[in-house]
Amino acid sequence: MAKGTKPTDAAIGFRVKSGWATAVLLGGAVDAPRVLDRCVVELSDPDVPETRQPYHASTGREETDAARIRRRVTIVERVASRSLKELLTKYRQLDGRVRGAALVVGSVIDPESIANPHIRAHACEGRLFRTVLERALSARGVRSRVLLERSAYAEAAAAIGQSPAVLKRKLLAMGRSVGRPWGANEKLAALAAWTTMA
Repeated sequence: MAKGTKPTDAAIGFRVKSGWATAVLLGGAVDAPRVLDRCVVELSDPDVPETRQPYHASTGREETDAARIRRRVTIVERVASRSLKELLTKYRQLDGRVRGAALVVGSVIDPESIANPHIRAHACEGRLFRTVLERALSARGVRSRVLLERSAYAEAAAAIGQSPAVLKRKLLAMGRSVGRPWGANEKLAALAAWTTMA
């Protein structure tokens, strides 16, 4: 933030994936937010590749060794906490107070309700990366909410007061203003941040 500039509210959106998340910081007015930053946030340890999919033993197979899972989850929690601390420090310097955050996820289904072991492993990972991000945000005083990918545009339209089609056009324009990369993950993360601003 430039010297003498008044701090403003900003919001962060995340598109959560297995082992990482795309983050977009928005600031400005709700009717015309601007992208202040976008980046990839590590939620797993690149030096420990199995932390990207901690509930998998190998491709297509669920991990059944509880000790291995616990070790991997501990690493994920540590990496997520460190990554969020660094991200929030950077973002608070960019644009003042981070008002809140929203996470776009593919599912919030209870993994225990899934009979197929491989699909259950994916559901466990989805829950893990979502919850470590939520806890890391909460520990740093940032409230967050979860949006499902399939209903994110409808929820955003209701919160912002613009149709999904208009939101999509405005998100495209945001992308043109910041350049590439600006794909589906960035758009959903920006949409989540915009919903939080509203």
